[in-house]
Amino acid sequence: MQVSVGGAELYYVARGTGPVCLVLCNLGTAVMERQMLPPLETHLTLVYVDLRGSGQSTGDPASLTFDALAEDLEAVRRHLGVERVAVLGWSILGVLAIEYARRCPASVSHAIAVGTPPKGSIPWLIAEQSAFFEAHASAERKEIYRANLAALPPGTPPTQAVFAQAPMRFFDPRTDMVPLLAGALFNPALFAQLLGPLTQAWEAAADAGSLRVPLLVALGRHDYVSPSVLWDPVLPALPAATAVVFERSGHQPFYEEPERFTSVVTDWMRASGT
Repeated sequence: MQVSVGGAELYYVARGTGPVCLVLCNLGTAVMERQMLPPLETHLTLVYVDLRGSGQSTGDPASLTFDALAEDLEAVRRHLGVERVAVLGWSILGVLAIEYARRCPASVSHAIAVGTPPKGSIPWLIAEQSAFFEAHASAERKEIYRANLAALPPGTPPTQAVFAQAPMRFFDPRTDMVPLLAGALFNPALFAQLLGPLTQAWEAAADAGSLRVPLLVALGRHDYVSPSVLWDPVLPALPAATAVVFERSGHQPFYEEPERFTSVVTDWMRASGT
């Protein structure tokens, strides 16, 4: 399906049954559809939405602001014909899920941020990643990561180098990431906007009182990309937030622990109201 808004054509696809949850996508919907395993689709209608300038959506990535995002997602919601939706964002897209909920509390019932850092500053996050990995990763995990990096040919582009990062991203450090990202539609301009002007100054605790929508922060114990401990000093400032750590997951608990992820999300949604 497609909907026109603000000079862009937004592409989305719906799967499952139950209350609607928008799943934000930046590599094409197929990548997230593949990783969001079936148990959740028996409880929720998952509507995978390509951000403007990503996947099969058109539009200038440089025009993606938090306000434009809210307008885009509101257009999708109206196109679906529903009054309220939940919204889920993985990794940096969790920032966008939170900001949509902040701007449209009448339209958003719940916000879910998975593997999302509490700050958008990439230099800060890289420093925190390195320190956490050094302090907490097992010797075996570190050795696998070193071997993966050493095996990369000179000049390997970031879109290929990411496959060496399995020890940073998964409970099982030997996970093969290649099938998970097959067919990914990578737009460098979109990533430059996402990781630069859009989120670089963002902090979850800033203006915390304006977030009135229930927020679930889902974190992996073995996530060395966005370590769960980074949220510890932030959560007390977010009364609407509930944090859950998945002990056998890294950066993608919806993929590594799909049954528990489903029960956590659905139980939390019921407990926090709709």
